[in-house]
Amino acid sequence: MGPGPISVDPRVLRAMAAPLVGQFDPFMTATMNEVMALYRDVFATGNEQTFLVDGTARAGIEAALVSLIEPGDRVLVPVFGRFGHLLTEIAGRCGAEVHTIEVPWGEVFTADRVADAVRRVRPKVLALVQGDTSTTMCQPLAEIGAICAEHDVLFYCDATASLGGNEFRTDAWGLDVVTAGLQKCLGGPSGSAPVTLSPRAVAVVEGRRHVEAGLREPDDEAADEETAGRVIASNYFDLAMVMDYWGPRRLNHHTEATSMLYAARECARLLLAEGMDAAVARHARHGAAMLAGVRGLGLGVFGDTAHKMNNVVAVEIPEKLGPAGGDAVRASLLEDFGIEIGTSFGPLHSKVWRIGTMGYNARKDAVLTTLAALEHALRAVGVAVPAGGGVTAAQESYRDADRAADGLAHGAPDGVLA
Repeated sequence: MGPGPISVDPRVLRAMAAPLVGQFDPFMTATMNEVMALYRDVFATGNEQTFLVDGTARAGIEAALVSLIEPGDRVLVPVFGRFGHLLTEIAGRCGAEVHTIEVPWGEVFTADRVADAVRRVRPKVLALVQGDTSTTMCQPLAEIGAICAEHDVLFYCDATASLGGNEFRTDAWGLDVVTAGLQKCLGGPSGSAPVTLSPRAVAVVEGRRHVEAGLREPDDEAADEETAGRVIASNYFDLAMVMDYWGPRRLNHHTEATSMLYAARECARLLLAEGMDAAVARHARHGAAMLAGVRGLGLGVFGDTAHKMNNVVAVEIPEKLGPAGGDAVRASLLEDFGIEIGTSFGPLHSKVWRIGTMGYNARKDAVLTTLAALEHALRAVGVAVPAGGGVTAAQESYRDADRAADGLAHGAPDGVLA
């Protein structure tokens, strides 16, 4: 029940047990095509170039940035948590001239603040995290795509922690490149990174396309001579070559991680069978109950909760406990109840616990069991909490959500309860 990775949906684990096939077997290539189509719906996009990068979510991030950025390019990164710093570091390793703007951890950026920075920096790429689990904040994106389009800026988003549990609209919001990972709201294991690229981003990546010497044909040599861009600095994360691998040419690149392909397919299939809007609503429902529950235990919540992700909450560790006491609570939850929660990074390390309600764990029983166990663990280290306060508050949150849903179902205007 931490900020990810989460407990994998048993149906995904079962899919991973399917027999392996060769990478050019017709079943393999048909499955790859199916995965591409499924993730177009997950990302809410019509982008042809929607596929998987084999590796954890960070592999997708690095593939996107190393394929978009040439040395000397200006990149703007709005930083509101640890993972904005990660984008900054990776862009710097790509040789970019990196510019950052920052807000205190626990806050998000206004569109005006981003627009001012874009006008000042004139970047080639704006790199922005939607949901940063280090702070639990969810950055609004809807207005930023138009800002990027106005100034001819490529808009990259890391949606690892948010996709599937929070609203996400690739095309409607004007995003050029998005990367994610299975191990959060998508309900799978770490090890596969879904990505999508707009036609504008594809043109930039294709402008740097080079085919490996051992695979080149005469047409490839001619195309390489016309390529204006610098060779992408990574071979494995070269999205131009990966697109050739997933595309009709099936030009050999790496050996596809077959079991992870099966996992990614099942994650997307389950989400779409539920419905993306329904999945977001499920995460919102259980996230709200967890938020109410920790407050019902008398615990503080870090950050601007109006901009909190649906799927994770940062709980302030009671000051009297100190770092050792905070670790003791986490250890008790794990050893006595088999429940894992997380701490955080940087300025929040040992200051908050991060409790997730995402993917397969966005369930009522998981929420209530975690709150009951947390109450016990707090009492064991001498923290006085209201008896049953967490479970009671969460149950009331569920009842409120049900009453609201019932009111809407019966036609009450503007969400007012019937």
